[in-house]
Amino acid sequence: MNTKYLDLLAQKYDSEEKVVTEIINLEAILHLPKGTEHFVSDLHGEYQAFQHVLRNGSGNVKEKIKDLFKNVLSDQEINEFATLVYYPEEKLPLIKAQFRNKKELYQWYTEIIDRMLSLISYASSKYTRSKLRKALPTQFVYIIEELLYKTDEFTNKEQYYTKIVQQIISLGQADKLIVGLAYTTQRLVVDHLHVVGDIYDRGPEPDKIMDTLINYHSVDIQWGNHDVLWLGAFAGSKVCLANIIRICARYDNLDIIEDVYGINLRPLLNLAEKYYDDNPAFRPKVSSSDKLSDHERLQITKIHQAIAMIQFKLESPIIKRRPFFNMSERLLLEKIDYDKNEITIYGNTYPLENSCFATVNPAQPDQLLEEEEHVMERLLLSVQHSEKLARHMKFLMKKGSLYLKYNGNLLIHGCIPLDEEGNMEKMTIEDKTYAGRNLLDVFEHYLQEAFAHPEETDDLATDMVWYLWTGEYSSLFGKRAMTTFERYFISDKATHKEKKNPYYYLRENEEVCRNILAEFKLNPDHGHIINGHTPVKEIEGENPVKANGKMIVIDGGFSKAYQSTTGIAGYTLLYNSYGMQLVAHKHFNSKEEILLEGTDVLSVKRLVDKELERKMVLETNVGEELLKQISILKDLRKYRYS
Repeated sequence: MNTKYLDLLAQKYDSEEKVVTEIINLEAILHLPKGTEHFVSDLHGEYQAFQHVLRNGSGNVKEKIKDLFKNVLSDQEINEFATLVYYPEEKLPLIKAQFRNKKELYQWYTEIIDRMLSLISYASSKYTRSKLRKALPTQFVYIIEELLYKTDEFTNKEQYYTKIVQQIISLGQADKLIVGLAYTTQRLVVDHLHVVGDIYDRGPEPDKIMDTLINYHSVDIQWGNHDVLWLGAFAGSKVCLANIIRICARYDNLDIIEDVYGINLRPLLNLAEKYYDDNPAFRPKVSSSDKLSDHERLQITKIHQAIAMIQFKLESPIIKRRPFFNMSERLLLEKIDYDKNEITIYGNTYPLENSCFATVNPAQPDQLLEEEEHVMERLLLSVQHSEKLARHMKFLMKKGSLYLKYNGNLLIHGCIPLDEEGNMEKMTIEDKTYAGRNLLDVFEHYLQEAFAHPEETDDLATDMVWYLWTGEYSSLFGKRAMTTFERYFISDKATHKEKKNPYYYLRENEEVCRNILAEFKLNPDHGHIINGHTPVKEIEGENPVKANGKMIVIDGGFSKAYQSTTGIAGYTLLYNSYGMQLVAHKHFNSKEEILLEGTDVLSVKRLVDKELERKMVLETNVGEELLKQISILKDLRKYRYS
């Protein structure tokens, strides 16, 4: 052990008693039950639905309320109490409006404060007092601790406790206390949150999800393909930026770029107005509830075409300078016969429809117009100088990774590239060959390099970020090719099909999943792969639990764009000391509906894996860290005090 480090540590633990006390404390924590992990995936900007799932802990809050009060409260009262815990600021005025006088309201305050204290006591039963104290509202810590830990076996303090509650109410602090207790409960029912990819794109409010995660007490993120696209744009990739704008135009979400992140799209609109007109293939996909004027729809349609053509042009130089990407067949602009308006790909010739090639030079199809270059330079500059986007992207990098090994499980958004036999697919990058975990590690290395050097816009690291979005052996894409061009311009739907990596059907096989867990140095007997990215078609009978429980797919369709396909509105997963439970969510209509009706958007929980013995902190990632701390403290005691 480094003696200089121990000398520094001794400044904090400046007596043997302090060292011993901390060792005792940490050793004791190791034998507490593990905290509840909450897994969510593929949020796609659906902030309101995500908020509700976060506030109710995927049903965990109501479950604890039922445990405590099932013999005391009616179902309606349980629903109303649960809604108060989820949305205290909004629910309080609705409840208070029901009372005819101050006496009734006073009585309700007394009962509800006592009820919420009981709930907090129950929800915090496996935490230390220190951890609970950190979760309490700061301004009420002393008062809440007095009420939580009250003991009055000799009736000496009965009036003392009564007076505390009376003064809280009479001084007008009851509402603030109830709100604080509600948020404390939400925090206590989930010890740690895992976001298994795709915070961004399609839905309208990814920025609000990011703000929520930044302020969340304990979270990690496994990047999804859409998240990496945003990271790539901020890291200097113009083609990633073009993809983002194109997707936002497609789903009528340009407000995210312009209004939320302050990126000026006027230069792009001016370009679009000059070269493009209406085009059915590029009209925005909007829901029936959205109201777009004809003028707005036409503007978006023009922007959509302009940025799509810029994207196709920007892809070509990358494909040419990186032959090991093996994407030469995607040099599509070079495969067009512009006189006949047809394209030859994969040995077949197809007529083109809805074409918009006004800015394409047939002699040099990937050449950007000077105007297009200018637009992209201005857009990239705006992206990299957006304070809000910088804050979100830096947090995404800090808390994110391509995969995570946590408490014996492998968390990954997309796939582990496999061949048809289930072996780890190999990819050669600059004369070095990688597969399995090593391949994901090198992908992550390049992403970190690109993010660290945003001034480099056409280096290998930046190109690799785009490959993660669209490459055949990318763990985030995992398909033979991305057929965006074909979907716009070719009517034959056979060309639209994107052949998936064998992983997506081999993951049904238990032996394949066990091999993947072993590749990542995890115990195949006890571990699971927790996966997002591909919506589970429950409406067609697809099971999210695969390979005899070794594979759990939790993308059930948070995004409204997928819900007609999946039949549900997303899966979440809970993992507490007793085992795992999968929760399927029904469509989330609105917060107002829940406030008025008190109903949750949950269906029956499914037991995934029950622990034979209750899992303790000692057996977790947190436990590993605590054991290291204990070892260092024992070294300190030996070094300084023996």
